[in-house]
Amino acid sequence: MTVLEDRIEMADADANTERLDEWFERLERMPVPEGYRVEIVEGNVHMTPQRDTHWIIIRRIVRALEDKFGMHVKAFSDVRIDFPGHENGFCPDVALLKDSAKKDSTGHWRWQDVVFVAEVISKGTAANDYGPKRFAYAEAEVPLYVIADPYQGRCSIYTDPKQGDYAEPTRVDFGTDLDLTGTVVDLVLKTDEFPRD
Repeated sequence: MTVLEDRIEMADADANTERLDEWFERLERMPVPEGYRVEIVEGNVHMTPQRDTHWIIIRRIVRALEDKFGMHVKAFSDVRIDFPGHENGFCPDVALLKDSAKKDSTGHWRWQDVVFVAEVISKGTAANDYGPKRFAYAEAEVPLYVIADPYQGRCSIYTDPKQGDYAEPTRVDFGTDLDLTGTVVDLVLKTDEFPRD
């Protein structure tokens, strides 16, 4: 990459962040119903209801991370992180950051510090999790991406991001342990109590 290309990319990233900041400021002033999550995927605003099934799976994943890494682990749910691509202000269901992660000058967590993401499928936004969000996480080189799908009763494990996508996922049915040893989280995630929709 040349110096000029590098500066153009930085300017585009700054403009993208400014647009996302403006969008989120407007959304915060709107009467978003309680219990809804709002995020921006490829410049499109998505509001999804948080259901108990969704939250139970998220809580079990976060609990497994806390059991492994301690209560001070930088694991977040529904916190805005801007990812590569056109206007991608995601609020991952679970995002694990490096211990050394620090917020940027605008007060946001940096996508460069994300090492693991888990998304729990909602009917209305499943296409985002399997499509644009997967590609953005791969572009960001997030080493581990897990999708929990309570409608199909299975998890998809994505690793080895290269050239904007992941290798073919490993699929594991609910009730079978997710062996994530050898990954950045290095744990076995129990799914026997993941609820189905």
